[in-house]
Amino acid sequence: MKATELNARASGDYATKLAHTQELLQRAARDFAPVLPGGPSLVSLACSLGAEDMVLAHLINAQQLNIGIFVLDTGRLHTQTLELMHQLKATSRAPVEIFQPQTEAVVTFVQREGKDAMYKSIELRKACCHIRKMEPLDRALADKRAWITGLRREQSGARAEVPFIDDSNAHRLKFNPLAEWTWGDVWHYIKQNNVAYNQLHDQFYPSIGCEPCTRAISLGEDFRAGRWWWEDEAAKECGLHVQEPLKQGAPT
Repeated sequence: MKATELNARASGDYATKLAHTQELLQRAARDFAPVLPGGPSLVSLACSLGAEDMVLAHLINAQQLNIGIFVLDTGRLHTQTLELMHQLKATSRAPVEIFQPQTEAVVTFVQREGKDAMYKSIELRKACCHIRKMEPLDRALADKRAWITGLRREQSGARAEVPFIDDSNAHRLKFNPLAEWTWGDVWHYIKQNNVAYNQLHDQFYPSIGCEPCTRAISLGEDFRAGRWWWEDEAAKECGLHVQEPLKQGAPT
């Protein structure tokens, strides 16, 4: 069964959530407009090519907002993910940049620790994530004053208190416009708007990362159970969205 048929169930206040998400994206585009006309936007969507981020990319394009989009191509993505990445880049009105890890760092790490070092220890898995995700992310955000993610409170216990606007980083705001959306809301939007999505979602992959670190989940398993499934639940983040302590009065 296709993910759209299995999951598309809008919540009762879906229309209100959608309007709020649109307003947050408009705010981000307005508050972080290019310094010079025609210049690069100071805010970008970090697009993982998962269902949530494809919704946000569609909203950015549909509203013709001056917000960039970037993808981290780790070098270990599924074929289906790479196909969607190329499709997004070819069809998006908003510019799509692709950031890859530094070749020398990857080669050195693999030669020293092995291609599948992530299975050996949490430390090596996080080292791999740093080389393939964190360092490219730093480059992607180097000239940005804000970024946008598809984080949702429903995704995991660690994300249960995700704010709409996270100002815990003094250098860069983080917008989470889908924070209160349910999985059913996400797929309702995809179905209603015929949004392209990763075909792995049809194979029971709700959360999709690198190929060796992602598996399908079974009925009743946690949403992110397929990510780094061999590790303790508390370790299941790569570092991209590790929450800093929120300031008093942080906007929601």
